Amino acid sequence: MRKFLLALSIGFPLLFSSTLYAAQSVKVMADEAYPPYSYKKDGKMTGIYTDVLSAIFAKMPDFNIKIEGVPWKRGLKSMEAGEGFALYPPYKREDRPYMDYTAPILAEESAAYCDEKILSKSRPKWPEDYYGLRIGSNSGFAVGGAVFDRAVQDGLIKLSEAKGNDKNLLKLINGRIDCYINDALSIEWELNQLKQKGKYKGSGIVRGATISGEYGYLGFTKKGDAFSYLEKFKEEYHKNLEEMKSNGEVDKIIKKYTE
Repeated sequence: MRKFLLALSIGFPLLFSSTLYAAQSVKVMADEAYPPYSYKKDGKMTGIYTDVLSAIFAKMPDFNIKIEGVPWKRGLKSMEAGEGFALYPPYKREDRPYMDYTAPILAEESAAYCDEKILSKSRPKWPEDYYGLRIGSNSGFAVGGAVFDRAVQDGLIKLSEAKGNDKNLLKLINGRIDCYINDALSIEWELNQLKQKGKYKGSGIVRGATISGEYGYLGFTKKGDAFSYLEKFKEEYHKNLEEMKSNGEVDKIIKKYTE
């Protein structure tokens, strides 16, 4: 009887403390339509960024992290309103002062892809060589740069926005726009998807000018008072991100999508 009471007295505090402990629930928003980086497949989020972040989050046991795919503009509005905790993968932009950009996840390169007839003459200079053309872009994405934005405002370039790479590339394939600007790997990946579906013959679209190199981030809210766990989360996140970069885990994930 004495042994039973001793065992109970030892085990009870452990049981009691484990029931008191619960991981902090956190919701991270993700662009649901940016393949191959971040997109929904069969109702679940996948992509390069999603796989990298999922691996990082699995190493953060103090947090129960749920990734929720959302339309990009909705995610930005949620962050601007101070309602969202984090969103991926924004580029670093001065017109988004409501987000905190820390360590980049990986580098992307954006480019113009055009009807081959448009590039029958050399157009290496962006955006000046593309004045007078109809340029497609993803809704809510600022890809073309400041000079491009001014050219659109001045009527030198006609901007046509649509949601998602597939819709923009189908517009390009069907001659409704002259060029489409976005991340180069993302465009190449989507063209291959359209080819497999019989919607693209595999020729007629070629790469034009390189626009810029960008870094993709996990953007955090600056409303630290609304999320008491923000700094602890960021500290653990950055530690695991840097470890994955240095040990080659991030590169392995990228290769899975590019090879």
